[in-house]
Amino acid sequence: MRLIPFMKIKTCLACEKPLSGRSDKRFCDLHCKSTYHYKRGLERAPRFYNQVDNQLKTNRRLLKHYNRAGKAIIRASVIKAEGFNPNFFTHYWKNKKGDVYLFVYEYGFFKKSDNDIEKYVLIQWQEYMN
Repeated sequence: MRLIPFMKIKTCLACEKPLSGRSDKRFCDLHCKSTYHYKRGLERAPRFYNQVDNQLKTNRRLLKHYNRAGKAIIRASVIKAEGFNPNFFTHYWKNKKGDVYLFVYEYGFFKKSDNDIEKYVLIQWQEYMN
């Protein structure tokens, strides 16, 4: 008499239902596979690239919102309170006076103090800046 070794029944990693079919199958369907990887991604710490990209998107959205006319001045405290971080920018431009404007894609800002109040001059990229 020959003994058959005990075989463990494999289950889906997401819903834990018994699997049938291929021996290396890990999920019962695409929905379970997607759910498993989504939950696993949430458990991991955000990647540095994602943090930088999210901050650049936030900065651009805020600069666009407060600079509808092409040039504007805003208090730094107002825009920073909404999540703006001036340390994240894509490039810079120096004008003839030597002022350095930091840009987040096509929207730029220049920090200045006026009566001890920190403000940003907001501009939009122009062709002559190339």
